[in-house]
Amino acid sequence: VQLQASGGGLVQPGGSLRLSCTVSGSVFSLNTMAWYRQAPGRQREWVASMVSGGASNYVDSVKGRFTISRDNAKNTVYLQMNSLKPEDTAVYSCNVGLRRTVGSRVTTYWGQGTQVTVSS
Repeated sequence: VQLQASGGGLVQPGGSLRLSCTVSGSVFSLNTMAWYRQAPGRQREWVASMVSGGASNYVDSVKGRFTISRDNAKNTVYLQMNSLKPEDTAVYSCNVGLRRTVGSRVTTYWGQGTQVTVSS
C-alpha cells in the first residue's frame, strides 16, 4: 500500500490550494482519512479528518477555511484550503486507516509530505 500526496506549492496570503492523497495497492476498505501538518520547529499537528460515513472534523485554526473530502471510488482524500495564511505554511501529510482484506484489522498508513508555503 502506498499513499501519494500532491498539490502543495507556493501561494500568496488569501490564496487557495487543493491537496490530494491517493491510496494505491491492495485495499479492501478505507476507514478514517486525515491530514496533518508540521511547520518548521514545531510538532506535527492534526488538521482535519473524515470518517468513512462522511462526518468530518477540523482543528479550530482552519475551521471555515479548509474542507476535507474523499472519493472512495478513487481511494483519494482531498484538502481544499482557502484564505490561506502565512501560519498555514507547513509540510502536509495524509494519514489513512484501511483494511487490506476482509476481516483484517485496520492499519494506518502515512503518505509522503507535500510542502505548502504561504508568502507574499
